[in-house]
Amino acid sequence: MAGRIPQSFIDDLLARVNIIDVLDGRVQKLKRAGKNYSGLCPFHKEKTPSFSANQEKQFYYCFGCGAGGNALGFLMDYENISFPEAVEELAKSAGMEVPRDDSPHQREKDQQLKTLYELLEAATTYYENQLRTNDTRIDAVNYLKSRGLSGQAAKAFSIGFAPSGWDNLLTHLTGGDLEKAKRLEEAGMLIHNEERDSRYDRFRNRIMFPIRDQRGRTIGFGGRVLGDDKPKYLNSPETPTFHKSRELYGLYEARKHNSKLDRLIIVEGYMDVVGLAQYGIHYAVATLGTATTDQHLERLFKIVPEIIFCFDGDNAGREAAVRALKTTMPVIEDGKEARFLFLPEGEDPDSLVRQEGEAAFSERLSKAQPLSEFFFKSYSENADLDSMDGRARFSTEVLPTINSMRPSLLQQMMLDRICELTNLSLEQLQTTVNFHEAITPSTPQTSPSVQTESTYSEYDYQPNDHVHYSDSERHDYDTANTYSPYSRDKFSSNNVKKGSRPYQQRPSNTELSFAAKLIALLLHYPQLATAHKFPEGLKLSEEQDIKLLIQLIDYYSSNPNATLGQLAVDWREDEKLSQTIINLYEISTSLEIHSETDARLYLKDSQHGLELKALELEISAIQKKHQLNKDEKIALAQKLQKLHQLKDIAKD
Repeated sequence: MAGRIPQSFIDDLLARVNIIDVLDGRVQKLKRAGKNYSGLCPFHKEKTPSFSANQEKQFYYCFGCGAGGNALGFLMDYENISFPEAVEELAKSAGMEVPRDDSPHQREKDQQLKTLYELLEAATTYYENQLRTNDTRIDAVNYLKSRGLSGQAAKAFSIGFAPSGWDNLLTHLTGGDLEKAKRLEEAGMLIHNEERDSRYDRFRNRIMFPIRDQRGRTIGFGGRVLGDDKPKYLNSPETPTFHKSRELYGLYEARKHNSKLDRLIIVEGYMDVVGLAQYGIHYAVATLGTATTDQHLERLFKIVPEIIFCFDGDNAGREAAVRALKTTMPVIEDGKEARFLFLPEGEDPDSLVRQEGEAAFSERLSKAQPLSEFFFKSYSENADLDSMDGRARFSTEVLPTINSMRPSLLQQMMLDRICELTNLSLEQLQTTVNFHEAITPSTPQTSPSVQTESTYSEYDYQPNDHVHYSDSERHDYDTANTYSPYSRDKFSSNNVKKGSRPYQQRPSNTELSFAAKLIALLLHYPQLATAHKFPEGLKLSEEQDIKLLIQLIDYYSSNPNATLGQLAVDWREDEKLSQTIINLYEISTSLEIHSETDARLYLKDSQHGLELKALELEISAIQKKHQLNKDEKIALAQKLQKLHQLKDIAKD
């Protein structure tokens, strides 16, 4: 159904639906555990329940894999459906009709997109018929036979043939209709010659591989040339239906064959996908003329826990594998696995599986190198780990990549492995990296006269104990926010929480930062965001918790009655904000607040600390300027004087 779904309807829908009803039947062994419900997470394999749902907050979270969200988010991930489809499904269960934006502009846009899908489907049918009936199909048929492809396999992937000629598809699908020709061009199937103001077929004399989305709709094509024309493989351009950095050839067919996949292989060619499927390996996908992207991996890891990259064993294959490794590192997390398989030189998956069969090829897959093993092998092959200089160089090469990983047990284990290889502690390694960055010419140097924000981080604010937490929980908020994953003695790896992408690591409940406690207060009592005046200077901070606090204040200022579930819906559509939702949920459950009165008292007592922090940031911002005018110098002097006054008050 066309049209945009009004936000007011989504809010009303979430208010009417009970998330427990949505989870029931989809989450195994779901049962009440105190205020929450627990069960076996449907998004990863586990024997001990780590999946938790809160009926009051209408939110779920898995402490095993980091999955979390509201009822809509659960349906999207569990059923692998789009947001509008999840709304339709949820509304159906609640007996509600989904309203749509039915404006003329939206109707026209939806109709144009529908036309593109219809034309692409018609092109698929046309190419399939040409492979069966065209008089010049013999070269295409012989090529497919030479690759050992059966007619059944070709049919399963709707493989076709684009005959030679400039206007075969154009004539067949448009019949001279100019408007249809324009839409076919928009779908990427025609090329427009502006000088002659004419259009011609993009794909000519090629084996055609239709590329499908998760719903089975054709969104584009890949074409393998039969002659000597270049390029050998040609893909559809970017269109309203086709975005090659997100799509994967064969994914629809793999999921159609098995809806509960355990692993996926990423190969390089269309024929590799089809050939493997013909021999019983129905879980291969291929990127579309581009290297594997983080978008590809994010999507695949939502479907399967294991990905195997398959490359040629030559230098080009090794280089491609290293690029894939670097793309995978920031995406991988506990509960997910990436491995690397290198084939004998001169072989590809299609040729090899034909030679040795499915069982032998599957055996190769089972012996693929784990990500960590391939990582250290790649970086240590040419490293001199026997000398101090060699170990230092090795450390400066590998640490930034490992630091780009999401906080996880795997990250910690890889850091431990570096310590073993270099005979250095994590603190020594970090010092080495910091020193290397400091002397690198490309690193911007800070003038000695310019003081950074940390210059004024001496103040340790300890508010009155109106919010219920122990003395051991009180600590300097600046210190809490400067935690490094290399400082193992401060927080153990057991305290790492999944899903906290914008943060290096979320400390345990007793290590909430000052700003995180304020976030917790606002999550419980959103109305305080407007009732309490927060200093403007806080917006200058680069600390993640404070930045999140400011975002939350801005949101609740505009939406004072929003629940955490409604916030999750609003922020899910924003790529950056969506990554903070799990952190908000963790924070909201990490601090027990008995009443709104207690929350207001805590905010009142925290005002002094907030003003001090804001003042430090304002001073730092002024001092970062290389030259100050008269007014700025006066302002700096006044702020420094006020800073000392505030510190004196704190001492008293």
